[in-house]
Amino acid sequence: MSNEKISLNQAVIVEGRYDKIRLESVIDALILPVGGFQIFTDKELRSFIRRLACERGIIVLTDSDAAGFKIRAFLRGMIPPEQITDVYIPDILGREKRKQTPSKEGKLGVEGMSADILREAFHQAGITSAERREQQNPITKLDLYEAGLSGTENSYQKRAAFYGKLGLPVRLGVNAALPLLRQMLTREEFENIVKE
Repeated sequence: MSNEKISLNQAVIVEGRYDKIRLESVIDALILPVGGFQIFTDKELRSFIRRLACERGIIVLTDSDAAGFKIRAFLRGMIPPEQITDVYIPDILGREKRKQTPSKEGKLGVEGMSADILREAFHQAGITSAERREQQNPITKLDLYEAGLSGTENSYQKRAAFYGKLGLPVRLGVNAALPLLRQMLTREEFENIVKE
């Protein structure tokens, strides 16, 4: 994968300043840290994010822990879906170099990801490609159900294993995963991974 920075028109929303610092080595874009849960109480920050979303669109890149998903859900509740692109980092256990102990869930956040993993996360979301994959026969919720990844006994465990093969966070819900899977995989690729 190229070490060239990904140039973006959209603003990228991250949780904190260390995430911003880490991401600056990977992308050339406006990167806005929201100060974690400060987003919930800072009206000016929310107003600014709404304006950015309307003018240029936003990309949301939060940690793959409960707090990151809570922030992501909050942003989804205040911004129209067509103005948001989600980028997800994989679940990787570890501790950031600047911290004495691992996070509550023991996962690395955005700041702990390598540049290659971050580039791959943007690529999986279809951001680095010149055009999004247009599929004749896209993956559907029924496909996920029939593969045992949704709505069946042990579907959470099966989905976690499936997401693990793709480097996606285990917390990712089916509805949020579907557009991402359509971007990442052809139907044939999906079926081959399910067979494994």
